[in-house]
Amino acid sequence: MHFRIIPSNRSLLSISIFTSHSPSSSSPLRCFCSVQTQKINNEVEQQQQPRSRNNSKTAKTIANLINYKPWSDELLSSFTTSLSKTTVFQTLRHIKVPTKAFLFFNWIHEKGFSHNPQTYFIMLEILGREKNLNIARNFLYSIEKRSNGEVKLEDRFFNSLIRSYGEAGLFKESVKLFENMKLIGVSPGVVTFNSVLLVLLKRGRTNMAKEVYDEMLKTYGVKPDTYTYNILIRGFCKNSMVDEGFYFFKEMTSFDCDPDVVTYNTLVDGLCRAGKIKVAHNLVNGMSKKCKDLSPDVVTYTTLIRGYCRKQEVDEALDILEEMNGRGLKPNIVTYNTLIKGLCEAQKWDKMKEILEQMKGDGGSIPDACTFNTLINSHCCAGNLDEAFKVFENMKKLEVSADSASYSVLIRTLCQKGDYGKAEMLFDELFEKEILLSSYGPKPLAASYKCMFQYLCENGKTKKAERVLRQLMKRGTQDPLSYQIVILGHCKEGSYENGYGLLVWMLRRDFLPDIDIYDYLIDGFLRKDKPLLAKETLEKMLKSSYKPQTSTWHSILNRLLEQGCVHESAGVIVMMLERNIRQNINFSTKCLQLLFDRGLQDKAFKITELIYKNGFCVKMDEVVQFLCNKRRALEACKLLLFSLKNNENIDIGLCNIVILDLCKLNKASEAFSLCYELVDKGLHQDLICLNDLVAALEAGGRTEEAAFISKRVPRPELRQI
Repeated sequence: MHFRIIPSNRSLLSISIFTSHSPSSSSPLRCFCSVQTQKINNEVEQQQQPRSRNNSKTAKTIANLINYKPWSDELLSSFTTSLSKTTVFQTLRHIKVPTKAFLFFNWIHEKGFSHNPQTYFIMLEILGREKNLNIARNFLYSIEKRSNGEVKLEDRFFNSLIRSYGEAGLFKESVKLFENMKLIGVSPGVVTFNSVLLVLLKRGRTNMAKEVYDEMLKTYGVKPDTYTYNILIRGFCKNSMVDEGFYFFKEMTSFDCDPDVVTYNTLVDGLCRAGKIKVAHNLVNGMSKKCKDLSPDVVTYTTLIRGYCRKQEVDEALDILEEMNGRGLKPNIVTYNTLIKGLCEAQKWDKMKEILEQMKGDGGSIPDACTFNTLINSHCCAGNLDEAFKVFENMKKLEVSADSASYSVLIRTLCQKGDYGKAEMLFDELFEKEILLSSYGPKPLAASYKCMFQYLCENGKTKKAERVLRQLMKRGTQDPLSYQIVILGHCKEGSYENGYGLLVWMLRRDFLPDIDIYDYLIDGFLRKDKPLLAKETLEKMLKSSYKPQTSTWHSILNRLLEQGCVHESAGVIVMMLERNIRQNINFSTKCLQLLFDRGLQDKAFKITELIYKNGFCVKMDEVVQFLCNKRRALEACKLLLFSLKNNENIDIGLCNIVILDLCKLNKASEAFSLCYELVDKGLHQDLICLNDLVAALEAGGRTEEAAFISKRVPRPELRQI
């Protein structure tokens, strides 16, 4: 990116008044983050062979063919000679599309190239870096099989994917991968623990981080390094737990870990965020006394400046700038942007102009997007929207690329003023230019576009809102409320499947939707006659610890039964029974009939037992009659025996039918069992099938049973009466 230097005769004040990104976006901890990213990748760098300064001609040629032509097995047919490992490494790194890199990876294997741990690792890095995470995970677990056991799974393979999941905001998947790694016997090293701690603390899971730290020390005996403590200190300070951060700071010496400037900068930032600016300043002053080789750097002073500006103590912030200059440290663009923002908020315009002049005089600090965003935001806050747009247009003239923060503040302000038409134009431009996907500038905040999402979803344009939300998701930025707004927008427009898709994304990122989201989706799926999706939504609702209304259960069950979804219907009944949800006798009865009709008698009997065990019942006569009509006398007999044992009232006429059917099927023994129970209950007097049963028993050689029944056969004269 190249910037034009603003001529000295052009007043920056004529463009606008400065403001900057949100505190996190222009934080001096950018340097911290870059150092941390570099350190966590040290393991990767150590494992890789040094790159040749001049990429091989062969690698470039192959990569260009793959990048710019459709893939086919014949695409690289001219390269008949075997490729060296260096060429393969370089080619993989030059291929732009991960899926094509994967095709090349498989192609060279088929051509006889023997992949080694390094090529597997490079391929895994490519897939993870480009967010092809499911493919990357499957690839990871296939490495041993692909290599015929020659390449064993190592911790570095897992480290790579743990980081990739974390960067994508998939906290649960990172933790799950860490747990699976241990289960299959791959011991985590310090880099693994550092990666997991980074993911946990980024999501504010401080208790889990403490557990992992204890596991690192006590279970695996892994010695932490300085970077481990930098992660812990930063994570706890970011979560407003500065005291815990100091605890880890003191513990460093126990493991011979010397704090570095990043450690101090992290503590200084934590103290400043907690409003303890004086303590932070004293800590900075004591750096050199505690460690002779340590001294504050630009990040240290910029952090202090930010701390004073947050408390609107801009005079003290200016003193820090002087102290910084006195030490021979040159302020960078972040330092200037931080101070300018503070001066704008304190409305010290004249002093801000002096700083701008000093910034121009330094020569090395050229206004960037953050500088202009400061101006835009300041004008918007002051209600000078026209001036804010002048700054926005001047950014383009000066070839300073607008980033997500440039757009978000303008869109938000336009929405606040009710000018949704112009806001939508900017919103469309934001999407079409893929500004949210650009690695340039700060990570966008989904919440900044909430008002625009709300407007679009209320006006039948939810798809437009979702496409921008998905760009935000690809950058790993999340906002639960924005998800909910767009999901409800889809529900309002009848696009329940689209809403459900976003719900799944939301849950994967460990966000808890409002109960209304579930109710709207379930109701919509039922109205659209899609009870299977309604059931899936219900299951996710339960996992979110919500309790659906009884009517919701019954509505879903009813529609599942209407569509003949036998397994799903039975599953709903079981879930209801597990939660002691009141049963609907008609639905339970229909479910049993459906199970028997599909030949699932074992499941039907199990459901029956569960229903009665939980104090509910079914219309047993209807189920038995259904079975009789289907010529299923054995199942009917079993149900009648079940009813008798549970002291249920039964229809003697049905018992006659079942006994006669059993006799015709040569199942006299089963017929006798049913008759015996009726005799035991004193209910046999109205049976008219006893003679038939006696004949069947005698024909089967069961004389004792036949004699028993014969004694109970009513006398002829009574039968005639």
